[in-house]
Amino acid sequence: MRSKHAFSAMGSGMITIVTMVLATSVLLSLILRFTSVSEQGIAPIVITATVIAFFIGGFISGGKGGERGWMLGLGTALMYMVLLFLVQYLGYRSTMDTEQLVFHAGYLGVCTLGGIIGVNVRGSRAQS
Repeated sequence: MRSKHAFSAMGSGMITIVTMVLATSVLLSLILRFTSVSEQGIAPIVITATVIAFFIGGFISGGKGGERGWMLGLGTALMYMVLLFLVQYLGYRSTMDTEQLVFHAGYLGVCTLGGIIGVNVRGSRAQS
């Protein structure tokens, strides 16, 4: 796989993750604003939506890449984590705490799994 093609596939996955996370954030912030739901009550929904976004992002990057889905999914998640770290550090002058690192380790795994499945789904379609 050419590296340019790999970065393109990972970029597509990362754009998907960012788009889904932003859309979910807007929706959930509206729910918090206009209902009596608390932040503690909506936390499981936030985690679930993020896991789904990472899985779909990994799936798309693996499907577009066509091979080495584990690497594409892992790279996609790492690119998003670096972006998030830069925004958090440069924008808010805070570093990631242990809880965030644990969540991101799980997101790495989910995105890697999405990449593996994305390659295999694409591969089975190409063979048919």
